[in-house]
Amino acid sequence: MRGPLVVLLCCMVALGACRREAPQTGPVDPSGDGQVTISGDDLVIADLNWTPPPVRIEEGAEGDARARAAEALGDDDLHATPASAIPLYLALSAISGEERAAAAGLRRARIRLLALGTMALDEADTGDSIAGLRAAHEFAAVARFLAADDPDVLTYLQRVDESDRLWELNRAAERALDAGELGEDGGGALAGFRQAAALRPGQPRAMQGLAAVESALIRRAEVAGSEGDFQTAARWLAHAAEVRPGMQTVVDARQRIQRMRATRIQRLRDEGVAALPKINGVAQARQRLAEILTIAEPGDPVARDLRQRIDRAVHYGDFRPGQVFTDALEGGARGPQMVVLPHGGFMMGALPGDADAEDNERPRHAVRFERGFAMGVREITVGEFRRFVETTGYQSRAVRRGFSMAYDERTGNFLRRSNVDWRSDYAGAPAADTLPVLHVSARDAQAYADWLSAQSGRRYRLPSEAEFEYAFRNGTSERYPWGEGTPPQGSGNMTGALDRSPSGRRWGNAFAGYGDGHWGPAPVGSFRPNPWGVHDLEGNVSEWMGDCWHATYRRAPADGSAWINPGCRDQVIRGGSWASSPAQTRASWRALAQVDTTNARIGFRVVRDL
Repeated sequence: MRGPLVVLLCCMVALGACRREAPQTGPVDPSGDGQVTISGDDLVIADLNWTPPPVRIEEGAEGDARARAAEALGDDDLHATPASAIPLYLALSAISGEERAAAAGLRRARIRLLALGTMALDEADTGDSIAGLRAAHEFAAVARFLAADDPDVLTYLQRVDESDRLWELNRAAERALDAGELGEDGGGALAGFRQAAALRPGQPRAMQGLAAVESALIRRAEVAGSEGDFQTAARWLAHAAEVRPGMQTVVDARQRIQRMRATRIQRLRDEGVAALPKINGVAQARQRLAEILTIAEPGDPVARDLRQRIDRAVHYGDFRPGQVFTDALEGGARGPQMVVLPHGGFMMGALPGDADAEDNERPRHAVRFERGFAMGVREITVGEFRRFVETTGYQSRAVRRGFSMAYDERTGNFLRRSNVDWRSDYAGAPAADTLPVLHVSARDAQAYADWLSAQSGRRYRLPSEAEFEYAFRNGTSERYPWGEGTPPQGSGNMTGALDRSPSGRRWGNAFAGYGDGHWGPAPVGSFRPNPWGVHDLEGNVSEWMGDCWHATYRRAPADGSAWINPGCRDQVIRGGSWASSPAQTRASWRALAQVDTTNARIGFRVVRDL
């Protein structure tokens, strides 16, 4: 059985110590760098001249020569030695009487020569064999010597020329590839391999070269991706997609780089989140977000998550808008329930055209909270104030002086009554723990807030009146939370025309057609909260603010902070009570009270910084 064609060709053309050579262009490097290996011994000698080896046939040995020539022809030993078929037939053609036999033998030899040459060209073109191309040249030289004008020879010679061109195109493209001259913008390895593929469609060496260029472009894309330059990576992938359109390799590479992108984005997000609680952490997190935005697709959910976390950290610390929470106090107790209000802005003060407004509610002005804050969901209760007093031994103002202002059912007025303090209800009777604490001064309320701060390690305080009105309006710009007119049933504990005292008294100035079923404060949270989750801002009890009293809003803080003058004797109260007129239930209503004032209409709630 014959061995590979390349071995046979080496023997036939007698190329000295001819051996089977290793392929001149190896497979694409597994590393994916798109390189091919080029041998230094890949030059094709384009000499198509052949000189027959000298043959001497003794007189009378013509028959033996014919037999040897036929045997050599059958063994495909055509031209390399004096014992080869063509030299023998050429020698016989010069002997009288042998011309016809010699011509027939030469004809058969030429046909076989072209057949073997075609096989050699196939080996060179498809098997990437320099030996096959050299053998094809050798056959071409012999065929040209025998019949330069023969149509079959001319066709074969043209095929040899094309194979030479193909070889040179591939070789030049491979050198460009190894030099990194890929030709994504024209020329280079890509142009060479494309010309080779056009010359011989599907030629393996050219196809392998195109795959190598594609691989090199993909490798560049992956390097760019590993460095975080996904814009450049996308550009290299776009070039790679044009090399062999529709190939899965680029699709797979794009998925790998997308995973790189996702991994990098996730890492940057995690670094940003980890930085937020640290000193200068917001700035670091913003830097990570900026890096993400340079590589992420629009609307990337990871980028959106980090941006939201940064916004929350800036405006709410560890909280989120609408979150309800309580802080742990020493000894295992819990503080009052708080709700996180959103940062934002509003117009504070009386609405234009409000006939009930007074000068102290003007001028209307813009207030903006750059950071959210937490407000008590409900007013502070008797039970909550009791825990403070029992823990600290604190004596409120009413306890120390022995009296407060309580409601007198007999006269329908508020009168000074002895032994009335924070433990008493609006009429001076013992108060249930669920009722809002009454008969507390501004200083009593501040003392409670200070105690909460010490117990929780967080800053609690009285609301600023800007915070109170902001929460009261909760995004609306109406006089009342419900707009105008009679409140919807269940809105809150306010003076309603349908309310009755224990002895049947009615309010002289009340909301027509409204009743809430209470004469005096209701247990905190008895009515539905506003949209931000806060109860009883418009009713139940009026509340102490942290602000000192100022007769107008001129020069008032624009950041929502409390407007304080050291040592002030008058502080602001806000919000309607169970005994307030409709005008005193408006969002912009405000009044002053001496800091030591205690009565049956004023309580308080707290806020907490985030």
